[in-house]
Amino acid sequence: MTITVDEHLDNEWFVVRHSGEIPEIALYAARHYLTEAEDGPKMNLSPDQWRMLLEAAGQRYREIILRDMEPQNRNTSIYRGLARSIANYQRFECFCRRQGVDAREFGREVAVALLLFLAAESVDVAKGARASCINCSYKELNDFARKVGLVRKSLPSYVRHLCRQE
Repeated sequence: MTITVDEHLDNEWFVVRHSGEIPEIALYAARHYLTEAEDGPKMNLSPDQWRMLLEAAGQRYREIILRDMEPQNRNTSIYRGLARSIANYQRFECFCRRQGVDAREFGREVAVALLLFLAAESVDVAKGARASCINCSYKELNDFARKVGLVRKSLPSYVRHLCRQE
């Protein structure tokens, strides 16, 4: 049975979309397979086909960044902490710069997710329901909050005690 060009593209989209922690690597591996690999279909990707793969990588970045800002994930095996969200957001920004994609709209979504996460975390810690799971320093968290537009200068002082000590 011969696989069609669309099936090859759909398969690689799936790999990129559901890739691990660094979607850009999966994106370029998919492009290599589709266009150059000995065992690949040796396609000439159209701009629309390339955009489809880029969007899959962008969706995966969004998913892994927001995953660690969802309070319900704090006690699960998929949780990596805010430090991981910060690192993944930095990777996402670099990816967007290289691809000429505007990351500002997603930055606003991240700001809202971070605000909701910090509210839930501070309430749970204050009630004694849990120890803080924030695994970055106040400076790292504050720099991130400023970068995504959550604050102009600094997070409230009560957030400091939730953070890893510098």
